[in-house]
Amino acid sequence: MTATDQVWLTKEQQHAWRAYLRASRALEVRLDTELQGAGLSFAEYELLSMLSEAPEGSMRMSQLADLIIQSRSRVTHTANRLERRGWVVRSDAPEDRRGVVLSLTVPGWDTVRRAARLHVQGVREHFIEQIGVHDLEVLGEAMDAVRRHLTGKDTEVA
Repeated sequence: MTATDQVWLTKEQQHAWRAYLRASRALEVRLDTELQGAGLSFAEYELLSMLSEAPEGSMRMSQLADLIIQSRSRVTHTANRLERRGWVVRSDAPEDRRGVVLSLTVPGWDTVRRAARLHVQGVREHFIEQIGVHDLEVLGEAMDAVRRHLTGKDTEVA
């Protein structure tokens, strides 16, 4: 395909794409900054939060990486930081001993509960309250379609 064959984005498509990029980046930066007040980053909170929703606060690290759409290497680095703080522990996966399970500790549960209040407040203020109910539903459906296209999965990994 040559440059003259390229089908460029329309003005409306370009606007929507750039608005999405800039808003999503600005939102993540704001939420990260707010979570710094609770002593953790947005990436650390996301990992702790997903563990808190898993049965018994535990999940295989590979499954966690798939769920939060991060590389296994990045999840390992994040887990290292959280483990040094005493918020998570690792153990061999009981099913096959090859995998690694990450589990919340009591201080980890305390941290995620404390940070969750701050995070939910930020999400409500900076995201939910800025979008009408109908647009929020449409946005959710649209982002589900993009995720399905990119991951090939109909539902989130649980």
